[in-house]
Amino acid sequence: MELTAEKLAQLSQLPTGNIADNNNHSPRQGVMHSSIKPIDPASHVLGRAVTARCYPGDNLVLHQAMYAAKPGDVLVLDCHGYTEAGHFGDIMALACKIRGIAGVILDGSCRDSQDIKAMGFPMFVKAFNPSGTVKKSLGEINVPVICGGVEVRPGDIVAGDCDGVVVVPREFEDEVFAAALAKFEKEAHIVEQLKAGMTTLEIYGFNELIGRLKNI
Repeated sequence: MELTAEKLAQLSQLPTGNIADNNNHSPRQGVMHSSIKPIDPASHVLGRAVTARCYPGDNLVLHQAMYAAKPGDVLVLDCHGYTEAGHFGDIMALACKIRGIAGVILDGSCRDSQDIKAMGFPMFVKAFNPSGTVKKSLGEINVPVICGGVEVRPGDIVAGDCDGVVVVPREFEDEVFAAALAKFEKEAHIVEQLKAGMTTLEIYGFNELIGRLKNI
């Protein structure tokens, strides 16, 4: 799938829940751990993953990854869940924004969160910590990583919003997003049915389900 501007606009209207519900080829539907949340709840990101794995408390490779990514890519950074140092800050976020990087997913902690929020750069993190980092260790770029308990490979599609982050394997992306778009359209129809006075019990057939359960 080519993520043209038109395709991105179409897919970006999908809530992560619609994507997860149809991402059945991935363990846990590709949903990252609930601790990975956006700095700004209004943030939304969707793009292809550029991955990096760093030594906890060392962010040298994260600077390299920023320049390995292309406009529209999403940086997925595996810091092994370490939260006792701020691996990413406002200067790095600004550099990413200038380069056109779509957002950052960080399994670790960042600092300067208010400044990052103010610049409108989508960033999803496990925690915040003002402590500094070292630059002593070489990491790895564009290798499979574990972020938020989910495997992310270079080129997988990553989607994030206020509910969390979902990873869609590249080989299943057409199938997953076609189904997610169909569900999105179906739910738009359900909204109209609710506004017309129907109940969720009627729309989803729950009255019949309740009746069957009572007779068990």
